[in-house]
Amino acid sequence: MTDVFLFGTLRHDGLRAAVLGAQVPARPAIAPEFMQFNVSGYPVLARAATEQADGVLVSLDANALARLDFYEALFDYHRGGITVQSDGGPVQAQVYGPETVAPGLAQHWSFSDWCAGHADAALIATRELFALGAIYAPEVLKTRYPMLLAHASSQIRAGQAAQPATLRGDWNRGDVVSRQRMQPYAYFFGVQVDDLSFRCFDGRDSKVVRRAAFVMSDAVTLLPYDPKLDLVLVIEQFRYGPYVRGDVNCWSLEPIAGRIDPGETPEECALRETQEEAQLHLMRDALVPVGASYPSPGAISEYLYSYVALCDLSRANEGVSGLETEAENIRSHVIPFDRLMALIGTGEVHNGPLIQTAYWLALNRARLQGG
Repeated sequence: MTDVFLFGTLRHDGLRAAVLGAQVPARPAIAPEFMQFNVSGYPVLARAATEQADGVLVSLDANALARLDFYEALFDYHRGGITVQSDGGPVQAQVYGPETVAPGLAQHWSFSDWCAGHADAALIATRELFALGAIYAPEVLKTRYPMLLAHASSQIRAGQAAQPATLRGDWNRGDVVSRQRMQPYAYFFGVQVDDLSFRCFDGRDSKVVRRAAFVMSDAVTLLPYDPKLDLVLVIEQFRYGPYVRGDVNCWSLEPIAGRIDPGETPEECALRETQEEAQLHLMRDALVPVGASYPSPGAISEYLYSYVALCDLSRANEGVSGLETEAENIRSHVIPFDRLMALIGTGEVHNGPLIQTAYWLALNRARLQGG
């Protein structure tokens, strides 16, 4: 058996059980002269002479230790030695962390904040991660895990959303029965396949059918609009979808868009993406909701929250921006609203969310200009 000091997210009983494969007895322990610092949302132990880091001490067999090694490798954490204090005195234990810790860390990582905003999604994603671990190599799952977290957050958001049923049937997920589920592809995105039956309008169950979907997370789209100058800002970038379809020109005119990160609200995502893609710094009260929708519900799980943002575009940059870490190469265009409608008319704009938002703006433009 190997003694391991677990801190940070693995103090959570449910997550720890999901990672280790079962509930394992754990006793409280502390790491003197250490502190848990926040590095990109995750806790890292670093020296802090007057502090102590809370955690738990577990004794693991070879199987549980192998599962833990696999999980921690997703974050490029590796095992090292540490002396911790428990009720029985000092214990020599193993602990996980990066090979080097950057000096000057300042932000403290909060277990209570993480539990409130991230624990539920982490538990869902981790269970799926280990199910995929029987099929896919660790390097594949390292790429997949952030998207599992984002999809888990989307599942939670969907489960909490209002479900009006005044015209459609007042049915629920219990009216669908999955006989078998497979995930034949997993990398940045995933593909889920279910052999299932669903309730028919005559009350009977359908025959068992096979359905496949491209598994994605929730996302936002945003169209900046200057009601004083009647200008909009659209972006242009290369898109792989038109390339696969066979388009000659694979560069697309679009609204600002991006995936909602775990623990992030749609509004927070919209403001972040606007800054990243167009260098516009907006406040939340600039956002006007257009609607929320599935762009292609027959085969894609993506759910879009669309906004118009009221702002001053008189000094907006028409340069190139985007995150280098995501290989983004995004050009901004500030154009009159009438020009946008003309581009839709000629087919130069063929992005669905942009067309939808433009028509919404056409219906509401006078109200926004007056208000």
